[in-house]
Amino acid sequence: MADYSKNDLVHLIKRIGAYLSTKISKILNIQDLRSFWAIAGLAVAVIFTWRVLRTPNGSRRRQPKRQAPAPNTSGFNTHPNESVLPSAVGSSSNDLRAQSAIDEFFQPANPTLGQIVRQKLSDGRKVTCRLLGVILEENSPEELQNQATVRSSVLEVLLEITKYSDIYLMERVLDDESEKKVLTALENAGIFTSGGLVKDKVLFCSTENGRMSFVRQLEPDWHIDSNPEITSQLARFIKHQIHISTEPERIASNVFASSSLEQFFAV
Repeated sequence: MADYSKNDLVHLIKRIGAYLSTKISKILNIQDLRSFWAIAGLAVAVIFTWRVLRTPNGSRRRQPKRQAPAPNTSGFNTHPNESVLPSAVGSSSNDLRAQSAIDEFFQPANPTLGQIVRQKLSDGRKVTCRLLGVILEENSPEELQNQATVRSSVLEVLLEITKYSDIYLMERVLDDESEKKVLTALENAGIFTSGGLVKDKVLFCSTENGRMSFVRQLEPDWHIDSNPEITSQLARFIKHQIHISTEPERIASNVFASSSLEQFFAV
């Protein structure tokens, strides 16, 4: 590492201080567990920088000797800034090395799906969610009379939600056989054994108004639905909603639109 002059050290400390101040401001705005690790990284970076600055000159790697420039036979100095250029280059190189060291400490780790779910739900402890078009492949009660199929791509997200929130699944069905098909499909997918969901929290009704009544009675922090009319009517009563549609559109300011539930929680 190149020798530091007094001015170089002051300049370098100012740059590091400004960089860390920016990081601290961002850290204080984060409300999840990543704040702890970011602050720990900050402490390590400060210690690392202090050790770099106090390293004695004797232990630093010796720089190769710079060859003297060839004599100028024309009698004119064609490089008027030659005497200050090495100092500027050295200062810039030191700054880059310090910045690289700090960036390495603050390189964020890839968040897990569970962390993303907690962050996006924003401490929402109760969630209601319809089945058709969100959890199930089928899109209408008539289809449920023939079969019920859990979407494999949504399963991991659903299980993470059940670990973090009190979730209720609900759907309008046309007969008792449809209810049995839905419960069997959920059970075969492992939802009742792998997560925190129980069969008593899977609710069925015969009308869409009945399903909307379920949601209002439960007063969830989040509701997930694929029916734009239901989503629109609930926007006045539910704090947050996710509207699932193949053509997502923002229905209200407190309604998030996504093509699928798993896409909403994508990394």
